[in-house]
Amino acid sequence: MCLSNAGHDEGRSVSMKPLNSLLNNLFFAENPRPDYWLETRRPFCNLAFLLPLLLAYEVGVWLISDSVGDSARNGADAWMRLGLQQLGLDLLWLLPALLVGALVGWHCISRQPWHMSLDTLGGMLAESLLFAFVLILLGQLTDCCFRQTAALNLPLGVPVWNPALLTKLVAFMGAGIYEEFFFRLCLIPMTYVLLRAILVPHVWSVGITIVLTSLLFSLAHYISQTAEGQSLTLLIETIARVKSDRTLWFSFVFRTLAGMFFASLFFLRGFGITVGTHAVYDVFVGVVLITEV
Repeated sequence: MCLSNAGHDEGRSVSMKPLNSLLNNLFFAENPRPDYWLETRRPFCNLAFLLPLLLAYEVGVWLISDSVGDSARNGADAWMRLGLQQLGLDLLWLLPALLVGALVGWHCISRQPWHMSLDTLGGMLAESLLFAFVLILLGQLTDCCFRQTAALNLPLGVPVWNPALLTKLVAFMGAGIYEEFFFRLCLIPMTYVLLRAILVPHVWSVGITIVLTSLLFSLAHYISQTAEGQSLTLLIETIARVKSDRTLWFSFVFRTLAGMFFASLFFLRGFGITVGTHAVYDVFVGVVLITEV
């Protein structure tokens, strides 16, 4: 064996250790025991948990498309579909197929068992409800810090049902799915790997990834679904708009904190619970409380 090559391989192995550790924690939990905390992070469990929500959203958009067109589609959904169209891939079922395919592919690569407990799905739902409540408290705390009590001080009640609320309900379900698909499942690993590729230390890479993706998540809420132009130009214009309008500062800060909350959930509790938390929060605040989310 050539000693110089061995040393080179060993150095490369050491340098890649933090990256492999993160990817293993996110994607390759190897313990096959039916442990709840591990099972909830497995791709197959995530898919089983999210599939009813995904079907409800896509069927809901299809049912109301005659009256509202594609306006019920969440912004992240609309943007990703636009990107696929620009690539010549204008298929209605392609984006949900990509999401399902990503989870199935992740599960196959990580060689996880194809079974789960129904109790696990119930636990994931309970965690989603709990974390959504925590996020509501975070919003109230942020509101108090900005001294804008009128923004979130809304009575809790059962609204009179109408088609507009159905549109909102469908859109908010889509936000939980496709915003998390784009900003957490896609953008977080890509950003982390890029930072590690330029030799940013592991801990710093994780922190920067969470903050950067959360800022982008917040800014995305101020970009119109129909906005046209280069992505960098739209981003710069959006930053300038938020900076110049003090009335947007509260919502921007809260959405950034919410993005950091979702990113932390993604790292610690997995993709499925993160989507569930996002969807429950949006539906509760946007349909029951009927306020801006």
